[in-house]
Amino acid sequence: MPHKTRALTTIGTRSIILKGQSISYTIKRSARARYVRLEMDRDTGLIVVVPESYDLAQLPSVIESKKRWILNNYPRFVTKPTINGSIPYLGKDFKLIKRQNGGNLSTAELEEHRLVITLGNGVALGDILELWYRRQAETVIRRRADSLSSQLRLRHKGLTIRGQRTRWGSCSHKGSLSINWKLIMTPEPVIDYVIIHELAHLKEMNHSQRFWKVVAEHCPDWREHRKWLKEHEYYLGDLCQQVERPN
Repeated sequence: MPHKTRALTTIGTRSIILKGQSISYTIKRSARARYVRLEMDRDTGLIVVVPESYDLAQLPSVIESKKRWILNNYPRFVTKPTINGSIPYLGKDFKLIKRQNGGNLSTAELEEHRLVITLGNGVALGDILELWYRRQAETVIRRRADSLSSQLRLRHKGLTIRGQRTRWGSCSHKGSLSINWKLIMTPEPVIDYVIIHELAHLKEMNHSQRFWKVVAEHCPDWREHRKWLKEHEYYLGDLCQQVERPN
């Protein structure tokens, strides 16, 4: 998710060794910060935001205490994802095979653990890949939404598959659901969590304890799935920038 604009002063760049790996990070001071905050940026990687009067000598121990989170997320920023080698589908990596057919017909076919895209003249890879993703989302996400709606006994007023930039899903006050097609890249249990989350809003249009109780009843591992989404949102966002088109 994008961060709100705030006054930050860049102090400099340092590095630290975590489990044998050299990690570079940028230090920034904030007049509004009360505690040390770690962020991952798509362009600069790890950023450490500190309060104005913070003693920088304490930073190594703070970073060391967060090494698990850093090492899990750092590679997604220093190594940008690409659609030229492999693509994610339902939480698994599929080898991407690109071919030219010299004609006007373009196709995309899933064969075991690879996606074979045949491009016609003047057709961009991103266009066909997004079309294939959206069609898969229409089938898979709609099927799961229908099944989960029956299980929860919560009937929505309609389901739209869209390409929201900042949301995985939403539920309107009229009871209509909107699910992001990019979820088709994530593991199926994560897809189910997002659908259950939105269906639960049909009963509780808030994020109260009652709401989370409904979610937990039908998705006991919701915290794990929500964590997965937060840890991968930047990676998927970078990947999707290569194939995104207007909604």
